[in-house]
Amino acid sequence: MVSYPAAYVKMQSNNSDFFRRKLDKRRMMRYTVIKIYDKAEKMNEIIARRQFYPLYIWLDIAFLIIFAVLLLLRRKYMTVLVGLCFGVIYFLVDYGLFHLVFHARSIQNGDLFGVLLWMSMSYGFTNFVWIWLWISKDKHLLEWSVFILLWWLCCPMLASTFGSHETPIIIQRTTGSYHGWMALLLFLGYAGLIVWNLFQKDRSRRVNLLWLLAIGILVQFGWETGLLLGGIRSAGFENFSDKLLTLVTNSLLETNLGMPYIYLIFLAFSARFTEKLKKREHPLTLFERLAENNAERVRGEERSEYLA
Repeated sequence: MVSYPAAYVKMQSNNSDFFRRKLDKRRMMRYTVIKIYDKAEKMNEIIARRQFYPLYIWLDIAFLIIFAVLLLLRRKYMTVLVGLCFGVIYFLVDYGLFHLVFHARSIQNGDLFGVLLWMSMSYGFTNFVWIWLWISKDKHLLEWSVFILLWWLCCPMLASTFGSHETPIIIQRTTGSYHGWMALLLFLGYAGLIVWNLFQKDRSRRVNLLWLLAIGILVQFGWETGLLLGGIRSAGFENFSDKLLTLVTNSLLETNLGMPYIYLIFLAFSARFTEKLKKREHPLTLFERLAENNAERVRGEERSEYLA
């Protein structure tokens, strides 16, 4: 027979265990809800992060100067001008919109204005020089491409080996506040080209969509891969899936969204002027220039008046 005090203590103990289990269950449910919310938030928020030593900046500036000199020696005047213009545009977008408007940029161990100015001119210049060489079907496209890709791969390794005694700069941006606008530009641009092709009976005047997609995706993929392999892109990310998500999303979206528009600019300019910034002897309409560009081949012997 159990005494009253003992029975009371046992009852209280049982009640305590019951309420403890109930509280633990509620805590677990709350933790699960929070984890689900965080996971959903991360799915919508892609973080583009870079970590590099200051030497990386100086090495890249030296490369940009050498690259520009080589282009000028080959009389690629319009190509250089396009690269410089889009470097400025990149900076206005990155600093003006991403940082000042969307507050998506942050930096550690560096000056945000200066670092963004270098980054914008570096990738704005290199990306659009490569794009312009590609869509103009330059006869040395292979050589230019290998030159750029080799640098994107080797520069991070050089900086890591010879500049590791310095404090690394860490810069990142979130994308949830503006990726939707990028997606809208991407869709409208390619949708316009698709509609044009659907109602264009003359095959020579249809836009080569696969060609544009290949350029837009591979240019971004090239330097994203170089940064990833060099330990710069997505530094500090533990999961490979997070790194892969940034790589794939940026490659499909960020440079690619501008391809329909930059191609239209290219056609409009090259219909009237040459690569050397001279007027063409035989100006073309926009549609005639499209047909001419479609007929050109990178490895072909013939050169259009634009490249001549």
